[in-house]
Amino acid sequence: MDPWIVVGLGNPGPTYAGHRHNVGFLVADELAARMGARFGAPKGLRAEIVDGRLGPPPGGTRLIVVKSRTYMNETGAAVAAVLSYYRSAPDRMIVAHDELDIDPGQLRVKLGGGDNGHNGLKSIRRSLGTGEFYRVRIGVGRPPGRQDPADFLLSNFPASARADVAIEVDRAADAIESLIDVGLERTQSAFNS
Repeated sequence: MDPWIVVGLGNPGPTYAGHRHNVGFLVADELAARMGARFGAPKGLRAEIVDGRLGPPPGGTRLIVVKSRTYMNETGAAVAAVLSYYRSAPDRMIVAHDELDIDPGQLRVKLGGGDNGHNGLKSIRRSLGTGEFYRVRIGVGRPPGRQDPADFLLSNFPASARADVAIEVDRAADAIESLIDVGLERTQSAFNS
């Protein structure tokens, strides 16, 4: 069976590491840690990849975890190249990303839909020609007052929220495992808040 491809959305480099917009990268890091694996950068792919198994040995589900080495608005080209390299299809892909329209501490799992102004999703949809892939949407909430949403997303989580963010990243990784193990409906029932 084809592997599952999990794409964590974010911007590369230490400057962006703690930003709200990089919560997808945090989920990818959590999944890699659960597999006891480290990211590598295969030649020809503009992404960091972990290719491993999730679940109890000796079996487990083959999982390819991806962090693009491009900026968010160019993520689609890297994702399309990864899907082609692994001969996988969008219906075997799960994208973990930040969501302004969901409050912090909440997440939602869904299949398909629009990009809701998210440049990473927009780029993926444009490159793949479809939006029919799974999404794990991690709530970051709307910016306070009149703050520009882009500035809000490209700022660090406050220190006071970091413990809560770690819990949500863990829950998002659990939701991805659930989606792979028991499917969309049961995962939505268990995780959508």
